[in-house]
Amino acid sequence: MSRTNFANAKRVVVKIGSSLLTKGGQGLDKQAIQAWVRQMADLRRRSIDVVLVSSGSVAEGMSRLGLKVRPKTLHELQAAASVGQMGLVRVFDDNFQQHGLHASQVLLTHDDLSDRQRYLNARSTLLTLLKFGVVPVINENDTVATEEIRFGDNDTLAALVANLIEAELLVILTDQQGLFTGDPGIYPDAQLISEISVNDVSLDSMAGDSRSGLGKGGMSTKVRAARLASRSGAATVVAAGAVDNVIVDVVSGANLGTHFLPDIEPLVARKRWLAGQLQVKGRLVLDAGAVSMLKSNGKSLLAVGVKSVSGRFERGELVSCFDEKGLEIARGLINYGKADAQLIAGKSSSEFENILGYADDSEMIHRDNMVLI
Repeated sequence: MSRTNFANAKRVVVKIGSSLLTKGGQGLDKQAIQAWVRQMADLRRRSIDVVLVSSGSVAEGMSRLGLKVRPKTLHELQAAASVGQMGLVRVFDDNFQQHGLHASQVLLTHDDLSDRQRYLNARSTLLTLLKFGVVPVINENDTVATEEIRFGDNDTLAALVANLIEAELLVILTDQQGLFTGDPGIYPDAQLISEISVNDVSLDSMAGDSRSGLGKGGMSTKVRAARLASRSGAATVVAAGAVDNVIVDVVSGANLGTHFLPDIEPLVARKRWLAGQLQVKGRLVLDAGAVSMLKSNGKSLLAVGVKSVSGRFERGELVSCFDEKGLEIARGLINYGKADAQLIAGKSSSEFENILGYADDSEMIHRDNMVLI
């Protein structure tokens, strides 16, 4: 995605680093947060979905607890995060409220995005929040995460969130202007890189680690995040968070920071993932009406159009959809496990609660999780 196409983005993930949020560890920079929230509110007024990935819980907790050096033991980090999270939530909520917007807190661990069912639940929750016009504020669940399940840095978390909600653009705000050809603190002649492919082999030698001691990320984690985000076709821009109106200007296509180019468009990436990189676990046979709706109108698959269900699958796994002649027409992530899918096949969604004892997704497979073959 080129910068000129950013203006067409409908969904953006913004990540703000610890050093920016806490004025280098002195406590939350409320004036800067107010400015960033105003910019995100501007995007919402343009009907652009915005998800904020916020670092800073540990740094804010350190400030509140009077700690001068980042803790090294896991339980001390978790304690600091628990204290700091209170301040982060309060200041973001207060600022979004001033613009007539609701914010929500979402805490994630690696398990939430590696387990298929929890992945689908997290995706459904975030998309529902966006549908309601809410701005989700996401952080790693530092207070309970262990070393084995920690993302390790919120740059990675932001990239995974971009994959999760299929954002077109990831904006990472940092205390640097972007990626330079060398460390500008060591090499005065280092040049800012305006645009580069995520697959450029020179990236690894140019990106260094964090020196602030506040966060876990440096430019190397941002390069890794850009590469991870590109798997779903998202572009990434790393820019200086202190620049006036930086979020709005980046989304509008301004030549700020470093633009990491993905090698694949979002729709193509999604189709490739669904069609070729997941194992098919089940089979649905659809009636002629359902086949027509999928092919002609790009609709979601409703249970009423399903004639039979076979295979062994759980909620969130990949199933193939066939017409009555045995021709495969689509693949998608199903919202119900096999047992429940068999019970509601051929039924209207209004009957789900009586049949299953609960009412969940109205679609058997949502169109966002389906690709035509």
